[in-house]
Amino acid sequence: MRKCSKELWLAFFVSFVLCFVLFCFDYSTLMGATQTVSSTTLSVNELHQRNPIGIMKNSTNLATQNPGSLDSMCSGRYIYILDLPSRFNHELLNNCKSLTRGTDSSMCPYLVNTGFGPEIDDSEGVLSSNRSWFWTNQFLLEVIFHNKMMKYKCLTKDPSSASAIYVPFYAGLDASLHLWDLNISVRDSSGKDLVDWVSRQSEWKKMWGRDHFLVAGRISWDFRRQTDNTSDWGSKFRFLPESMNMTMLSVESSSWKNDFAIPYPTNFHPSKYTEVLQWQTRMKNQSRPNLFTFAGAPRPELENSIRGKIINQCQASRGCKFIDCSANYGKNCDSSVNLMKVFQSSVYCLQPPGDSYTRRSIFDSILAGCIPVFFHPGTAYSQYLWHLPKNHTKYSVFIPVKEVKDLREISIEKVLVGISKNEEMGMREEVISLIPKIVYANSMSELDSFEDAFDIAVKGVLERVENVRRVIREGGDPSVGFADGDDYKYTFPEKIG
Repeated sequence: MRKCSKELWLAFFVSFVLCFVLFCFDYSTLMGATQTVSSTTLSVNELHQRNPIGIMKNSTNLATQNPGSLDSMCSGRYIYILDLPSRFNHELLNNCKSLTRGTDSSMCPYLVNTGFGPEIDDSEGVLSSNRSWFWTNQFLLEVIFHNKMMKYKCLTKDPSSASAIYVPFYAGLDASLHLWDLNISVRDSSGKDLVDWVSRQSEWKKMWGRDHFLVAGRISWDFRRQTDNTSDWGSKFRFLPESMNMTMLSVESSSWKNDFAIPYPTNFHPSKYTEVLQWQTRMKNQSRPNLFTFAGAPRPELENSIRGKIINQCQASRGCKFIDCSANYGKNCDSSVNLMKVFQSSVYCLQPPGDSYTRRSIFDSILAGCIPVFFHPGTAYSQYLWHLPKNHTKYSVFIPVKEVKDLREISIEKVLVGISKNEEMGMREEVISLIPKIVYANSMSELDSFEDAFDIAVKGVLERVENVRRVIREGGDPSVGFADGDDYKYTFPEKIG
């Protein structure tokens, strides 16, 4: 009996020591996490969402878990997500301090809330009072898309039943690490490693990659370097043979037919359709004292930039509000609240090309119910084919300016004043109706009542892959036209509409 008692006390003692050790380990881990929070000025709530993909698990929406109830809904819509090595996505987020957002600021604070960024707490009445507005960074589109894909209702664990294969490679974030590197081998290395890994998977041989797609938060031109000159911009990722067999979605497409443009992410990520309806109603009733607005900076280093002339015309007009985004006044445009306030008070928003053809401002202006004014077809008309109406006159004004000298003979104000009130009201109504199609709804919500930008993009991909399958079934060559260049994509049309 005494021997048994000693053994019992020994067991208690060993258990106590083990518990104490484990407690110390957990406490030191907690303290380490607390130090991380303080060093990056993130709140405790933000810490839980520090790795947006890590917290977004999909255990309930996999269609194959309940094939009977979802098979009819998901027929032709199943998507399989490739499980990439973490260096192609997760590790990039873990090393967020190394990423750049185009300025000296850190990308880390923008990773919270599944890539939407921190909530906008105080908008001074400019935005709606619900918790649907975030400080969203446009370069995080690939993270936002990945998180929304993890909640997609027609995911499958069986690649053989998938209509398309999603490749969650953060091409834009990876590129941001190396775009300014003079060593082109460094710029090209990740892309080569990615296609080498993907093309060795069993899913590849099904259609040799033509059912694969990926998303980038940068413009497609960043992946279209055509020479090996170190002075040329970007990587050659999209010219790699395997990559050419895949479809890329990005904020701006190139002139090749395997690149498609989808909307830049705005700051509005509604959780409920009622939030969209309330915002649309508010924009319909908004007072708009400014005839037109331009938010941007001149581009004196670009020979064919028309921005300088546009700024001159705006500043010379009593009906125009100019928001200076140049280096000395950049804070004016860093605040989405400031921009939205001016856009909401304007009838027309000027959208000339900048460093590239497109701008996030296009979608900010649509969100504000401000009618966009375009000067080049490559800014929107030949870009967002899935999301914007084919009849461009329904939602926008087009002032064709092929060269800077053309704008000397055109008065923007006279063009806009010449538009009737009925036409203006019709365009604004169409613009406001587009809002659901150009926003990325909150990944954590269950929105079935309308299609957002993500849903429309996925539908576009599925239709494209199905068209390729039809060509194969009919005995055709699926490579014909799949990745060809389109020399006419950016030409000025004789007629808009």
